Amino acid sequence: MPARVLVTYYSATGSVHRLAEAVQAGAEEAGAEVRLRRVAELAPEEAIASNEDWARHKQETDSVPVATLDDLEWADGYAFGTPTRYGAPAAQLKQFIDTASSLWHAGKLADKPVTTFVSSAEQHGGQEATILSLNNVFYHWGCVIVPLGYTDDIVYAAGGNPYGTSWPAGFPSTMPDETVLECARFQGRRLARFAGVLAGARAEAASA
Repeated sequence: MPARVLVTYYSATGSVHRLAEAVQAGAEEAGAEVRLRRVAELAPEEAIASNEDWARHKQETDSVPVATLDDLEWADGYAFGTPTRYGAPAAQLKQFIDTASSLWHAGKLADKPVTTFVSSAEQHGGQEATILSLNNVFYHWGCVIVPLGYTDDIVYAAGGNPYGTSWPAGFPSTMPDETVLECARFQGRRLARFAGVLAGARAEAASA
């Protein structure tokens, strides 16, 4: 049975969305069944309309399903993507995560691998801090954190961030280049491999 991977993200103008699609592609290359889900938008319409790129991206991705708690329960492994917000995840992603307490209390998030990817305007705009901030959640969930590490040459080529794929998008925002997208695909493949191993271990323990 293929591992089941949930790729959940928030993206305002599109760079994190592109990374999410690349993580999805990598996990599928590794044989996983993948659900790509965006989290619900919380910003008021007037704020979105004030930024042409934000409004365009929202319209282009309205067809992407919105993440639910059922998706979290379904998955064997998680990838979360977000832009940085002062060294922390976007409120939209954090709001979704904050709704998962019932699954956490029931132990349905534990022992699953999780990985994170980010984008910021600047290379030193809080990328690593954002990933570390999200990891605080996953310690509480009891997940197994799967970083990129320095496990492949593509990590070095994409900027050398062992925490997770990251893209300095600039301002106005630009889309990730092919090297960074390949790093995200590698991250997806790596997550899928761990998701399969841990899912098998959980099934074995449940039947013992």
